[in-house]
Amino acid sequence: MALLISEQLKDQISQAGAAAYPYECCGLMLGCILPALAQAQDDGQMQDDRQVVELVPAENHWDTSVQEITDPAEENSTGAGKALDQHRRYWIDPEMMLKVQRQARDRKLDIIGVYHSHPDHPAIPSECDRRLAWPVYSYVIVSVSAAGTVDFQSWRLDEHHQFQAEAVKIVDKICT
Repeated sequence: MALLISEQLKDQISQAGAAAYPYECCGLMLGCILPALAQAQDDGQMQDDRQVVELVPAENHWDTSVQEITDPAEENSTGAGKALDQHRRYWIDPEMMLKVQRQARDRKLDIIGVYHSHPDHPAIPSECDRRLAWPVYSYVIVSVSAAGTVDFQSWRLDEHHQFQAEAVKIVDKICT
């Protein structure tokens, strides 16, 4: 299982993270699932590769009105009542996602993943990232600091809803 991406698109994600710093950037990755390259795993599940062909930057719509969704009070590790902000959270407007999904389908593409940045934090999913993740997507996290990109990682959920690292392969060929 791998995320296939061009150097140009990878750079665009890194640049978006640097431009949004010290806030989190976010966006959608459009592309195709390559089942022909799928290989059976030991447990019999097929693991597909996904190729990114286009990025759709999204405005970070996170605000305290969605905090109960992203960080339920009983699970909020930041401390009860502590308000989070766009330094540590992102939220993609669901209406925007539906619009992009429809447009992508018209072009024979799929939303294959979500990207976002972690300002001054590792490119490792947070508990909030895991709780809100969908198993059908790849999740790229770019770690950024004031000096620029620190790390770039992709993650996918396993059958136990836990993130597993996903290989990132730089490719030139674009699926269509």
